[in-house]
Amino acid sequence: MRKKFNLLVGIVLITALLFTLTGCASKDSKAVYPSKPVNMIIAFTAGGSSDVQARVVEKFWKKEFNNQPLVFDYKVGAGGQVGFTEIAKANPDGYTIGGINVPHIVFQALSSQATFKTEDFAYIAQVVKDPLLLAVKKDSPINNLNDFIAEAKKKDGKMNVGIVGPFTAHHVGIFQLADELKIKVNPVIFKGAADQNVALLGGHVDAMLGNLNDVMRDLNNFKILALADDQRHPWIKDVPTFKEMNVNFKADIRRGFAAPKNIKPEVLQKLREGFQKICNDPEYLKEMEKIGQPAAYLSGEEFEKYVKEYTANAKSVIEKYGLK
Repeated sequence: MRKKFNLLVGIVLITALLFTLTGCASKDSKAVYPSKPVNMIIAFTAGGSSDVQARVVEKFWKKEFNNQPLVFDYKVGAGGQVGFTEIAKANPDGYTIGGINVPHIVFQALSSQATFKTEDFAYIAQVVKDPLLLAVKKDSPINNLNDFIAEAKKKDGKMNVGIVGPFTAHHVGIFQLADELKIKVNPVIFKGAADQNVALLGGHVDAMLGNLNDVMRDLNNFKILALADDQRHPWIKDVPTFKEMNVNFKADIRRGFAAPKNIKPEVLQKLREGFQKICNDPEYLKEMEKIGQPAAYLSGEEFEKYVKEYTANAKSVIEKYGLK
């Protein structure tokens, strides 16, 4: 009888131990993020500025995220709107994140063709502040901003200027710049910076309103006429700002990363902490300078605040240029 009792007690104890261990394992498996590859949505063409920057993040990703890889997924179209929508509508389990651009997401969210709202994103981090610039190809007869203005007036609205996407910083910027210069141009819309560059260098457009990073990887093939920033950039010291030429035009693109809004707070925090470590890694910063990406980190909270402030001022711009 005693042997049977001892056997029964032993079975109960072993069963309890197994349940305890299973429960701990279950809790641990839930606590580990990520436990599988993470999908990275890129809203522009491969080889463009957004893609190139995300590829730098990829080099440092595994170190901060449990040795799991990033899987790149290109969702291209409508100035990034196709990809941004995919991010906003994705399963908020932390296994789909993506690159977002400001003010692109602001203008697109306020347009009549909106497929998402800026509130649909959980902001992870801003990683880049990339000023706009006006450029022509190296052998263009246009040598400065005055030449550009004269050529635009000569062509009377038929000067083709490449931009990336509708409802983007480039789209709004070309109207603002034309206003300031008192000229008319014909904006030619491309899906991404890589396509825009090819078109300019191939002579299919006369000029382009792009970004600093768009020209840095192939600087010898471009002639930059002016930079839309407060001061000259150390990478292109000889290029004047629009401000220096008494033209009131300042614009930039902020690149960052986001997840769907209903992501679990603890997973969002893990993503934010990981990106902060990556963005402060000296080797990452060297890589960014090497590829001409102007690094400018903001935390997820700071990035979200910037988006809200930009949105408050964007409505009047949209109405002025009939972009609604």
